[in-house]
Amino acid sequence: MRNMNFKEMFSARTEEVGIVVESYLPSVEGYQSTVLAAMDYSVRAGGKRLRPMLMEETYRLFGGRGKEIQPFMAAIEMIHTSSLIHDDLPCMDNDTLRRGLPTAWVKFGYDMAVLAGDGLLIYSMETAAKALSMTDRPDLVARCMGILAQKTGIFGMIGGQTVDVELAGKPIPKEKLDFIYRLKTGALLEASMMIGAILGGGDETQLKLVEKMASCLGKAFQIQDDILDLTSSEEVLGKSVLSDEKNHKTTYVTLEGMKKAKQDVEIMSEEAISCLHELPGKNEFLEALIRMLVNREK
Repeated sequence: MRNMNFKEMFSARTEEVGIVVESYLPSVEGYQSTVLAAMDYSVRAGGKRLRPMLMEETYRLFGGRGKEIQPFMAAIEMIHTSSLIHDDLPCMDNDTLRRGLPTAWVKFGYDMAVLAGDGLLIYSMETAAKALSMTDRPDLVARCMGILAQKTGIFGMIGGQTVDVELAGKPIPKEKLDFIYRLKTGALLEASMMIGAILGGGDETQLKLVEKMASCLGKAFQIQDDILDLTSSEEVLGKSVLSDEKNHKTTYVTLEGMKKAKQDVEIMSEEAISCLHELPGKNEFLEALIRMLVNREK
């Protein structure tokens, strides 16, 4: 970080990670080209590429230098994008703007957006499996595939989304809101950083610490998202604002108030940094990245 400031480095890393992710997208051709086009459009729409970036930086923290991390980087971004496609649907949040562009269902139709989300979800596992031939430790790759599936499915992201949808428009007690945040947002961040740690050579004690770090980061990230939904603008965020209010959703801000929400973001981010400092190695960019994520303005 000596020759570039963090903002410049983050921009460069986002571009590098984006190239890796997009290199694993399937070609848009054949009779099923419409759904492939919707998948391609949604992934290439951009974004910060936070999950694959966190995965690779954690991998580097533990001394990882190989290529076997790359299929997992692409896979986690495909899963994240699939969740965004489905979140935007009329039956969910009914949003028309994502990353400054029309959402998948607006551009390709409701039916094709559902299939594009499903397609990315399944193709992510096919993509992750490509790491098996890129390493001399296929057992670690297989374990990472299991973590990826678990943190995505009913005991992870989809489980959190289920409770979120069921309680939309209803009062949500704090313990259930914590459950939603831990699974819907935190699970994929946990998967990202745990996979990086495992493939980088971390041991079981270190893996638990990484999971805790990612969990703290995930909750802080989601609370900051709640804050931005109320305080930012559509132009800055690149997506609809006041979406939670429109959908009568209980958020951390509505439960705890803006002041406490901001305080808790700071507390949780410092806890994540504290976990990072207990791990071996040093990655200044990863620490700066964690701080940026929970203090972001978009």
